[in-house]
Amino acid sequence: MRRRLLLGGAAALSLRAVGSDAAQPRRLAVLFAVKPSPEYNASLAAFEQALAGRGWRKDDNLTIDVHWSTGDAQHRREAIAAVLAMAPDVVLVQSEAVTAAMMEAGGRFPVVFLHVADPVRSGLVGGLARPEGRLTGLTNTTPTMAAKWLQLLREAAPGTRRVVLLFNPETAAVRGAVFLDPFLAAGRTLGVTTSSAEVRSPGEIDASLASLAASPGGGFVAAPDPFMASNSTRIVEQAAKLHLPAVYPYRYYAAQGGLISYGVDNVELYRQSADYVDRLLRGSTPADLPIQQPTRFRLTVNLKAARGLGLELPPTLVAEADEVLE
Repeated sequence: MRRRLLLGGAAALSLRAVGSDAAQPRRLAVLFAVKPSPEYNASLAAFEQALAGRGWRKDDNLTIDVHWSTGDAQHRREAIAAVLAMAPDVVLVQSEAVTAAMMEAGGRFPVVFLHVADPVRSGLVGGLARPEGRLTGLTNTTPTMAAKWLQLLREAAPGTRRVVLLFNPETAAVRGAVFLDPFLAAGRTLGVTTSSAEVRSPGEIDASLASLAASPGGGFVAAPDPFMASNSTRIVEQAAKLHLPAVYPYRYYAAQGGLISYGVDNVELYRQSADYVDRLLRGSTPADLPIQQPTRFRLTVNLKAARGLGLELPPTLVAEADEVLE
């Protein structure tokens, strides 16, 4: 059933004009859906720098409270409770699952989301051009990305005949359906046997990948969801140990030793989100800010990982990459 989480309207938003009370800084909450990592610390730094360029100085006229939810339901509840307790003016939140939980928890503040693949299909907003209620944001991918991931895997490892989409239905977009449907369709087009592997714990990650590696020709695609991101190191290590070629949605997987990543630049995405946060702090309403969709994706290949898998990446694939890790 489609959820409609369009809580509150423009009249319900508690917004003050910037500078209305010089002695009282505005309050911004940032809620990550992953564990702290160098990449997300860099994303936060870029976001804060972009806000400073718009006149919002941290610990001066703007208080920024950062919370981390690690893909676990209990941590998510605790982090959201902490955000509600601080009564922020605006919230920047990551992932569909955390955004939905934040909206269901209530509050009067506007919310800017990131890393929501299909906010209309998930029921978070009524439309991309003019979202309703107190929610707007930036998507991180499109459903057709699933076909691109599978294509890249076939180019890198032509011997791959069976590919699974690895995801946690409790944290993936629309319980994984956003990417699974086009992934299965792409498999039929490319002549690859495709299926899903639902994992809800680190142990299930290990078991699913071990089962895939039990016979030759296996590979996988890691879906972009908070649980997978929080276990990225484990996933990359298991792929190397089991000699499984894989494609990942973000650069940090490749930086950790993954074969290929293709997706948005997280640091740039957070930098872009500062514009909407700034406009909301200055009095705009979310309905006036259309959902932004990505226009550029970054391809990273890891040659060391390829050698470890016994693969020689096609020169055309290497030449196409935005970044080549040796």
